[in-house]
Amino acid sequence: MLRKIRLILAVAFISIITLLFLDFTGTIHAWFGWMTKIQFLPALLALNVGIVLFLLALTFMFGRIYCSVICPLGVFSDILARIGKAGKRLPYSYSPEMSWLRYGVLAVFILAMVMGFNSAVALLAPYSSYGRIVNNLFNPLWLWGNNMLAYLAERANSYAFYETEVWMKSLSTLVIALVTFLILVVLAFRNGRTYCNTICPVGTLLGFVSRFSLFRFTIDTDKCNNCGLCARRCKAACINSREHKIDNSRCVVCMNCVDNCQREAITYKPVWMERKKSDEKLEQTINLSRRRALSATILTAMASTLKAQEKKIKNVEMKKDGGLAPIKERKAPLRQTPLAPPGALSVRNMTQHCVACQLCVTVCPNQVLSPSDSLMTLMQPEMSYERGYCRPECVKCSEVCPAGAIRPITKADKSAIQIGHAVWLKEYCVVNTDGVECGNCARHCPTEAIQMIAINQDDKTSHKIPVINTERCIGCGACENLCPSRPYPAIYVEGHLVHRII
Repeated sequence: MLRKIRLILAVAFISIITLLFLDFTGTIHAWFGWMTKIQFLPALLALNVGIVLFLLALTFMFGRIYCSVICPLGVFSDILARIGKAGKRLPYSYSPEMSWLRYGVLAVFILAMVMGFNSAVALLAPYSSYGRIVNNLFNPLWLWGNNMLAYLAERANSYAFYETEVWMKSLSTLVIALVTFLILVVLAFRNGRTYCNTICPVGTLLGFVSRFSLFRFTIDTDKCNNCGLCARRCKAACINSREHKIDNSRCVVCMNCVDNCQREAITYKPVWMERKKSDEKLEQTINLSRRRALSATILTAMASTLKAQEKKIKNVEMKKDGGLAPIKERKAPLRQTPLAPPGALSVRNMTQHCVACQLCVTVCPNQVLSPSDSLMTLMQPEMSYERGYCRPECVKCSEVCPAGAIRPITKADKSAIQIGHAVWLKEYCVVNTDGVECGNCARHCPTEAIQMIAINQDDKTSHKIPVINTERCIGCGACENLCPSRPYPAIYVEGHLVHRII
């Protein structure tokens, strides 16, 4: 019964979380966006202390329930393992704990958090890895399916679906997602939860807590006939049936052993109800020095995360003006300072809190956000205006971010946030290069920060060039996106390290 309940909850969680990454309209987030906010690393970086304590308390009570139900990558590994072991009667086998690898990866993970090297953090985080896999590998298939339905609906005079563009957001992120997916497939096909119990830092951290969990699996040596069936059904490879021992730090509470034991020799019950004292003594021989070291590193990570938080600022929003799509692709300008979305507060806040799950990239309707190829911010979203601009009425990225990298803002707030300012390059402007009238940037500026003035004030027929009021510009990128200059725009947005209120 417990196994069936776990399976139902696990299927519900992974199905809805997958839909959150596939839903380019952002509709589902209004109902189920909380599922991304209860993931361990996003909650930690967002300083959601209540959620972090809840997950730790849940693990302390029942073991690694988080890994078998809530974590999408863990459930995805189970699905891959089931596919890989289909048709095999006894698919798994016991494997000794690789402590040096588990705690080594955890140490690297915490060190990367302390040093602010979030690319490594995002690379190892399970939730982020699953988000990249869905966003880069599954999302194009979803969009192509949607476009096919839109095509058929249009022929039937129906507007139930609308066509959307399918494009490769980042080659480096696509490669990383593909490599991660292949690693998961190989490890899951070979022996189930190997990734979760040897590489995943969140699994290692929760595994350390689950060593002391109040509910545990125990083997009744009087009933056990050493058939080894439990070990061969254990996807976590943590049951040593010969010695009648279970490694609770790697057990993900999948209930397979209990469900398959024909003699009911394995039970899941409170530790104080155990019949045999040998298991209790085994749990009390934990290496104290390792526990102290892990406690110190965890406290260091929490302290660095708290130190990285900046004060919230109020944000206000602007009115929207439509525009024409660019005729053809062009090269992105070389910005001295990257652009962080409204609500990110600053570039530093963005880099320190973002887990690179790319949920915001999925829901951005204007294709302004794409994964970064820079080493220090690898896979984290960055803004660029080749395909669109940050429209005044859109705050979807701030609504879906689970880690606090983009804080929630309202449509009424957005117009007062200055994420950057426009810069005009006269050598690229078509007024100077082609001798024609333009003024596209001024016409589409929603804040009227761009005015057109005559080059020669004494000549009434003189062409006009743009003049930018940087105090009014909010950096939305409408001017850059709609500039007809090729290959580089004659006007582009330079980012601000810290967002301003105007």
